[in-house]
Amino acid sequence: MYKSYSMELGGRTLTVDVGRVAKQANGAALMHYGDTTVLSTATASEKPREGIDFFPLSVEFEEKMYAVGKIPGGFNKREGKASENAVLTARVIDRPMRPLFPKDYRNDCTLNNLVLSVDPQCRPELVAMLGSAIATSISDIPFDGPCATTQIGMIDGQFIVNPSQEQWKTGDLNLTVASTKEKVIMIEAGANEIPEAKMIEAIYMAHGINQEIIAFIDKIVAEVGKPKHEYTSCAIPEELFAAIREICPPDQMETAVFTDDKQTREGNIRDITAKCEEKFADNEEWLAILGEAIYQYEKKTIRKMILKDHKRPDGREITQIRPLAAEVDIIPRVHGSAMFTRGQTQICDITTLAPLSEMQKVDGLDSFETSKRYIHHYNFPSYSVGETKPSRGPGRREIGHGALAERALIPVLPSEEEFPYSIRCVSETFESNGSTSMASTCASCMSLMAAGVPIKKMVAGISCGLVTGDTDDDFVLLTDIQGLEDFFGDMDFKVTGTTDGITAIQMDIKIHGLTRPIVEGAIARCREARLFIMDNCMKPAIAEPRKSVNEYAPKIVQIKIDPEKIGDVVGQRGKTINAIIEQCNVKIDITDDGAVSICGTDKDGMDKAIDLIKIITTDFEAGQIFTGKVVSIKEFGAFVEFAPGKEGMVHISKIAKERINHVEDVLTLGDVVTVKCLGKDKMGRMSFSIKDAME
Repeated sequence: MYKSYSMELGGRTLTVDVGRVAKQANGAALMHYGDTTVLSTATASEKPREGIDFFPLSVEFEEKMYAVGKIPGGFNKREGKASENAVLTARVIDRPMRPLFPKDYRNDCTLNNLVLSVDPQCRPELVAMLGSAIATSISDIPFDGPCATTQIGMIDGQFIVNPSQEQWKTGDLNLTVASTKEKVIMIEAGANEIPEAKMIEAIYMAHGINQEIIAFIDKIVAEVGKPKHEYTSCAIPEELFAAIREICPPDQMETAVFTDDKQTREGNIRDITAKCEEKFADNEEWLAILGEAIYQYEKKTIRKMILKDHKRPDGREITQIRPLAAEVDIIPRVHGSAMFTRGQTQICDITTLAPLSEMQKVDGLDSFETSKRYIHHYNFPSYSVGETKPSRGPGRREIGHGALAERALIPVLPSEEEFPYSIRCVSETFESNGSTSMASTCASCMSLMAAGVPIKKMVAGISCGLVTGDTDDDFVLLTDIQGLEDFFGDMDFKVTGTTDGITAIQMDIKIHGLTRPIVEGAIARCREARLFIMDNCMKPAIAEPRKSVNEYAPKIVQIKIDPEKIGDVVGQRGKTINAIIEQCNVKIDITDDGAVSICGTDKDGMDKAIDLIKIITTDFEAGQIFTGKVVSIKEFGAFVEFAPGKEGMVHISKIAKERINHVEDVLTLGDVVTVKCLGKDKMGRMSFSIKDAME
């Protein structure tokens, strides 16, 4: 039965149609927010997938170009693989919802969001987040929701609820907060050095609005929600845990896992697994789930020691950061490089500079962003964790980590006018044991400074972890979590920023939400840690940006010309500008407002290009001196090209001080001569004199 529900949200009407389309999905919601329309569906398989030890959830955000009245580019004229924005949106939907499914649920589940139309005032990403939560809540799929999401922007110090596309791009804050009825379950933010207290205020403003949305969803579920279906539990039998504890008592498991070396710990766990496999050789059912059982035993052991005894696996204090190291210029001939090491996490970042013409072109549903001047890419090869597998290119995790580090540094980058370069940073993961994205932020910051990019302030990042007990006030925050504390803990709270404020946040949790004391404590802990990293590691390696780019980086000089003269510089079909580029071995970019960027590695060639452009765009006056090449000889004189596409005529009487009968007696084609401008002749041509230039 078709029903429609509406509520006012952020000054606009949110409408949810249920039972109108996609009726064969377990749950479907046709979402309308302004003129933005998204179809959100939730489907699940009837039976669990065999042989897996995780919840197989897939989240999709499908961008269709018809939604903004465009035909896709390319030969096939149809949408290709998911864009970076689609991948990042799918991750933001996944992160708050995944913890709300049963931990022992193994049925395949897909949350699909099809963007049908886009209103620039209502961001489709937000609509998809709400749609996924509603579709799952009204479905028969087991789900401990509902949850809701709100976005907060900030312009001129004022918060904006669910900002438009333009406000999202131009404001000082991009904050996304997801909540359940009681707690915050996901935070994602990009910020222009927002103070911690202001960020917390924005987070809980969003949390309050989420409660209104959840009440709205509860009303829909009460009327059209389906009873949740039964499922086959994949929980580990308690009898297996008891048998494992007999083979490896708790004190032995503690000894096995509490070491600061990842390889040693993994070796100890392999030994315990081998003993159990030998004991359970005749029990195929137990052997099939032994790996998961030992994983959970290891997890319980570590969580107990952290929570009760404040003992971390590597022996650190709760607030202690692992050993730090940083160095720059480790890679020769690149434009900038830096390596940042924190414990067994190591990132090498390389910066490359290029003309603005090499900005990345962006083709998506957001009409406000068509290019990216700063690009950050993150790579995670298998050798970084001691494994072997073929490289298949960046996955969703790599794209997400790269975007987080990119977001962290954008607020401190110089403007195009201050530094007319396109910038690409690539973070190569050499070794990984927790928070490589935060190490990438630190390494990228140093790499940019080493490349001579005049960033405004230093940026660092760190991750804070969490282990919770049975009550809300029973918890331990962990500064600088390593991989084990991430896997077995309840939270990965990443914060980047300068000394003055936050530039990015990404929070992942495995539990049903965080209390305000946990959020405030994690943000405060991350500030303390990032300042320590800057002062004790990054600044000793490189304290400020270098004054100039290095010898292998292209040099770029900008000049301004009269916009009406742009056509003179370009010439017919680009003939003039291409001639300058070829003669001077440079790249030239010209914007509509007359800003000309000359890029090259040879200073003399760049200076020559500047001179030629100035000659072309200058109104000529009598008395000016030029150097040019003889390009044509006539009976009455010679034509001299003094700039690409610019010629003047030297009358035969103005070639030499003495009388000559033939031009060829003095000049030949290709001669380079110095001429003096005499103004324009009767035919409007530039008139030159060689003999007057000799005086």
